[in-house]
Amino acid sequence: MNQLLAMRVFVRVVQASSFVRAADSLDMPKTSVSKLIADLEEHLGVRLLQRTTRRLTVTADGLAYYERALQLLVELDDLDNSFSTAQGHARGKIRVDVGGSLARIVIIPALADFYARYPDIQIDMGVSDRPVDLISENVDCVIRGGPLTELSLVARPLGRSLWTTCAAPFYLERFGTPSDPRELERQHRMVSYQSARTGRVIPAHFERDGETIEIEGRGVFSVNESNAHLAAGLAGLGVIQTFNYTVQAHLERGELVAVLPDWQRPLHPFHVLYPPNRHLSNRVRVFIDWLRQLFARWGSFID
Repeated sequence: MNQLLAMRVFVRVVQASSFVRAADSLDMPKTSVSKLIADLEEHLGVRLLQRTTRRLTVTADGLAYYERALQLLVELDDLDNSFSTAQGHARGKIRVDVGGSLARIVIIPALADFYARYPDIQIDMGVSDRPVDLISENVDCVIRGGPLTELSLVARPLGRSLWTTCAAPFYLERFGTPSDPRELERQHRMVSYQSARTGRVIPAHFERDGETIEIEGRGVFSVNESNAHLAAGLAGLGVIQTFNYTVQAHLERGELVAVLPDWQRPLHPFHVLYPPNRHLSNRVRVFIDWLRQLFARWGSFID
């Protein structure tokens, strides 16, 4: 038995609360994961996990072993990273999760610069507006917008995004240009954006001179993904309110027209988050540092 590998597999199984998810994250067959855990239990002479068809439970011995094993693996990774950092190298795989429009517009186009600096890092990027569970899905870090709700995670600020309310020119020719947000409820259509977490429509928000208005509007189309939300606006399905970085190029080309410029929505914060109990490897650290530099270069984000 490769005891070090078995320890790493056991720690991943505990963090993922699943043999299948642990196997997927480690790119190993489930049978290999099960055998390594069984071999480790036989080697130690104790039961680490209680397994049924519906539930996986860590025993008291398993919890004690997990805590010591995790500490040992962190120290081992620290040792490895100290040498790679001293040599100026960062290598290995990182798993990142990011929303659709942010990945397409901001991050992916700039990755050539990242790889020029760190050619030995492999990035596995999950792209969706669905929030992921970092621990169970073995994700190293995520980029999320909005107020911080997961206080158990470590958060590093990336910047705050401006908002833009806009519509396609041919939509405005048909329905007119609104001069007050309340018109969006009476004589306009809005493309509704649904929270991928709750399924609820997120209202458009407008503020001016101390007055605040929230509008869901009359919509014939709603969507829960940011790229599709933009596509609906470009197709003339209605007025959209979205992040400035998403529509800036389309505004410059005249494919969208900003409306209600005197009514602003508060800046939207973005953070990169990672678990506090997971060792922050050198490769993840340099990626986060690169992200902060990238966001600082974008005019649509404000510190």
